[in-house]
Amino acid sequence: MAAQTQDGTVGKALALLDEVAAYGRPVRFAELLSDSDLPKATLYRLLQTLVSQRMLSLDPDTGFYTMGSRLIRLAHAAWQTATLAPVARPHLDQLSSQLQQTVHLAQLDHGQVLYIDKRNAARPIAMFSDAGKIGPAYCTGVGKAILAFVPADVLDAALKQQSWFRHTEHTHTSAESLRADLKDIRATGISFDREEHEPQIICVAVPILDDLGRPLGAISVTSSTLRHSLDDLAGFAPALKETAEAIARDASAYTIPGASPSGITGA
Repeated sequence: MAAQTQDGTVGKALALLDEVAAYGRPVRFAELLSDSDLPKATLYRLLQTLVSQRMLSLDPDTGFYTMGSRLIRLAHAAWQTATLAPVARPHLDQLSSQLQQTVHLAQLDHGQVLYIDKRNAARPIAMFSDAGKIGPAYCTGVGKAILAFVPADVLDAALKQQSWFRHTEHTHTSAESLRADLKDIRATGISFDREEHEPQIICVAVPILDDLGRPLGAISVTSSTLRHSLDDLAGFAPALKETAEAIARDASAYTIPGASPSGITGA
């Protein structure tokens, strides 16, 4: 974990919260210390403060740190007031019931994909994406669906924030390769994940566009190559587009505090 000196103690504390959350499980002090650039005394002091503020919880018997009750309440409030999730929820429910497939709702955050809601298929498939997780924008269907419709300057900034890590043999590993894909997505309004992030995991996605054609987010149907082909998934595109339009209509009367019209923050 890199020390966040530019924002002082607050920045360091928030970076520490990110680090604890990234483990995806309870974590002990020794593990945090081994991954941290912070001095031992500073790390311990920040942890004590976060625990006292109920942003983290410490089990005195096991020594494990987990997310605190206050942080959970704040996260729930953010989900309710600062994302598309509440507006989209009934539409996702209807789409999930209609298709019986895995459905994702995502927005762009600092050039990456933030999954903000999910409906599992009638027969769930194990995959990376869950609500609350951050994924790479350059190799996910929802990420590409959003990037294809952001303004040029926002796209340039977002591309600089990609890692270009080759997750599979199908992953885009350069901005040039991705830009060609985004051009096709703009022409069709449909984005595909062709096993670009996870082997055997494929999806079809469409952007959720406001009245000016700016992306508020994206929705997708995700499956496995063991169950569907890309042509199969393309058949879900009309239902996805209809749902995206319905979400956009409802979102027009709903203000998302702090959300950029481009669908990307911190770029």
